[in-house]
Amino acid sequence: MSVDDVSVDEILQQEWDPAGVLRVTLDDSARRNALSERMLDELQAVLDRAESDPNIRVVVLAASGPAFSAGHDLKEITRAREQEDSGRAFFEDLMQRCANVMQSIVNNAKPVIAEVTGVATAAGCQLVASCDLAYAAPTARFATPGVHIGLFCSTPMVALSRNVSNKAAMEMLLTGEMVDAQEAARIGLVNKVVPAESLTEFTMDVARTIASKSSMTLATGKRAFYAQREMPLADAYDYASAVMVDNMLKLDAVEGIGAFIEKRAPTWQDQ
Repeated sequence: MSVDDVSVDEILQQEWDPAGVLRVTLDDSARRNALSERMLDELQAVLDRAESDPNIRVVVLAASGPAFSAGHDLKEITRAREQEDSGRAFFEDLMQRCANVMQSIVNNAKPVIAEVTGVATAAGCQLVASCDLAYAAPTARFATPGVHIGLFCSTPMVALSRNVSNKAAMEMLLTGEMVDAQEAARIGLVNKVVPAESLTEFTMDVARTIASKSSMTLATGKRAFYAQREMPLADAYDYASAVMVDNMLKLDAVEGIGAFIEKRAPTWQDQ
């Protein structure tokens, strides 16, 4: 894959890094990178491509403008109310599209990293919480502000409550107030706060480090991580033990252990 193979459109930009990192930038700053129908469809297409393309080893999600994403497009939602069913069919479809994107991040074999410099609210905060890793500039802020407009952030709650403590999640959901980058790191919504001028370099370095590993190993571990955390302790250990045994029999585990013993760099087959 080369730079010429990468598409650029009005609301989503994609840049290819030779290390195997696909950098995706939400670029609809006039709408504060809202997760409109079109934006969700574009993100879904990128995630589907990442899942199937062996050249893509890690995905980075970034955004242009002052907002990472302001969540759903409220003007789009308001227009839908003019329909005969007051928008119910549109709302159901929109929520399903959004849920599909969030689950595609979690279920994707490739690690997905959020790079946040601006405001991430409602479904935009959900997008950050859904990513495997997240790094933020000091200017980043996060909120689930639906209570301000009579709309509890129920779907963002799913991702948020799986990343931070119950009380931290409930405080954000019940008050709707902004959380700054340092507080987001403290409660576990993001991994680390990095100076704005070096955030992209930092995020890409992390992405390249991850991309240098066996993609088979990464996919095995990511899938197991999300599966076991929903299980009771004993079941989680039984499941993880079975995963570990299967992993030990893979070619890359044989190669990796051999390379470690022989004090050489491994050559991954991604198998």
